Amino acid sequence: MRSANPALKSSTFNKFGGTSFSKQMTLSGTVYKTFILLVILMASSFYTWHQYNLGEPVGHLIMIGVIGGLISALIIAFVPKTAPLLAPVYAALEGLAVGGISANFESQFNGITMQAAALTFGTLFALLLAYMLRIIKVTHNFRLIVFSATAGIMLVYLTSFILGFFGIDIPYLHSSGPIGIGISLFIVVIAALNLVLDFDFIEYGASQRVPKYMEWYGAFGLMVTLVWLYFEILHLLAKIRRN
Repeated sequence: MRSANPALKSSTFNKFGGTSFSKQMTLSGTVYKTFILLVILMASSFYTWHQYNLGEPVGHLIMIGVIGGLISALIIAFVPKTAPLLAPVYAALEGLAVGGISANFESQFNGITMQAAALTFGTLFALLLAYMLRIIKVTHNFRLIVFSATAGIMLVYLTSFILGFFGIDIPYLHSSGPIGIGISLFIVVIAALNLVLDFDFIEYGASQRVPKYMEWYGAFGLMVTLVWLYFEILHLLAKIRRN
C-alpha cells in the first residue's frame, strides 16, 4: 500500500519479480509524461470552456468526459500495459469535464478557476519540494492515515450520491457555513497528501526497474490525484465565496 490512489498500488510491481528490462521506468521520464498529459488535459478543457462561453450546450461533453474518463481509468488500473495508449485518452476525456465544470463555476464566481488552478499547482510543487528534501517522510503510519481518510471520504461521497436519488442530503457536506468550509478544507488536505504518496509510488517504481511503459502509468495516477485536488479546491473556494 504505497498510495491511497486505487490506481497506484505497490502490488502493481510484484508481477515483474525483479526481471531486468532494457528500457526501464525513470523519474525524469515519468515527469515528462505527466507534463504531456497536463498539456492534453488543458487543451481539451479549453475546448469545452470555449464552447460554454459561446453559449453552446456542454452538458453532453461533460458526461462524455466523466463516463469515458472513468472507463479508460478502470482499464488502465487493471491493465497497466494499456497506459501508453489510454493515459492520453483519459487526459483528453477528463479535460472535457474539467473545462465544462470550471466554466460553470467561473460564470458564478469570477476568477475562481484561476485561483483554483494556481493553488493546485502551487500545492503540487510545494509538496514535491518537501518530499525531495525529505521534510515530509512517507512512513507506514503516514500511509495508513492518508489511506484511511481517503477511503472514508470516498465512502461519504458514494453515500451522498446514492442518497441524492431519494432527495436526502448529508448534513454540512455541501453547505457554505463554517462547518461545511471546514469539511472541504479537510478533504483538500487529504487530497494534497495523496500527492506525497503518489511521489513515493513513482520513486519506488523507478527503484524497482520496471518496464518503461510504467512511466505512463505513474503519470496517469498522478493526474487522477491532481484532478481530484483541483475540484476539491474549486469546491472549497466556491463555499468561501458563497459565505
